[in-house]
Amino acid sequence: MLKTFKIKSVAVAIGLAAGISITDAAITIDLVNIGDVGNAADTTGYGSVGYSYDIGKYGVTIGQYASFLNAAAQTDPYGLYNINMGTDLNVAGITQSGSSGSYTYSVMSNGGDSTNRPISYVSWFDAARFANWLQNGQGSGSTETGAYTLNGATSGVISKNANATFWIPSENEWYKAAYYDPSKAGGGGYWLYPTQSDIPPGNTIGNTPNQANFYDTTFSVTEAVGWDTNQNYLTDEGAFSGSQSFYGTFDQGGNVFEWNDSVDGSLHGLRGGSWFIALNGTSTDMISTTRWTDDTERNITGFRVAAVPEPSTWFLLLLGVSAIFGIRKFRKA
Repeated sequence: MLKTFKIKSVAVAIGLAAGISITDAAITIDLVNIGDVGNAADTTGYGSVGYSYDIGKYGVTIGQYASFLNAAAQTDPYGLYNINMGTDLNVAGITQSGSSGSYTYSVMSNGGDSTNRPISYVSWFDAARFANWLQNGQGSGSTETGAYTLNGATSGVISKNANATFWIPSENEWYKAAYYDPSKAGGGGYWLYPTQSDIPPGNTIGNTPNQANFYDTTFSVTEAVGWDTNQNYLTDEGAFSGSQSFYGTFDQGGNVFEWNDSVDGSLHGLRGGSWFIALNGTSTDMISTTRWTDDTERNITGFRVAAVPEPSTWFLLLLGVSAIFGIRKFRKA
């Protein structure tokens, strides 16, 4: 059910199979495979996907996004950094130093190490540029082409390119990963919550099943009713270790809302709920029937990525054999 791999691990495995020396990538993305191809849609109309794909086991973290900024935002013409990433102490995790042309970014301590907390204050276009950067090999890879042809765009509707290897999940891809369980109801069904439950979750951090980071009469991090503007309210991705989806994703409910590629006019889709006092006032922000659209960078909004499935072991072995017959170079992106 659970298949996890790391970008750099796949690159190294391919390199070993082909006899090629490959340098590890700057960041690592853990992915799980979503199979059960051709599953039926939920009663909501969402969740049917006719192909296998991978999706982030976790949302993109502050540490990963800081690496992206250091590689791609020394000048930052597209506003990949939002100043609130370093000043809104409810979610802050990245500071910016220097001047345009030589900006650098550091992960900050905000009530503890922020590295593994989800990034927020990102737009759909920030997420698209991150996906392009992954597809183009990280480092100095382009943010403007790849999964999406942006070429400076910061608004409007941009469709995923056919050759995408990393992308913002479609709403059906996100939904299936969160709610679908092929063993439910005797042959495939959907949970109401992305914690393998039809009962609203609690918000206790740890390995207790059916928990999430959201306001449930108290904040999850503080276990207090009152809201403090100086308090961090994010939890590390995977902190609710007993509350994964069937496929092994974490935090598709609570922590931060996540972008998907659905559109309503110029607005993009969001799902999953957040740490804040829920927009509906209860756990219903996490429920499968709740959808949102937005075009704003907020302290409750982040994202995760989807990807083409990991090459199988047999593929890697065949690649190594092929290298003997003249394949000189291969890389995922």
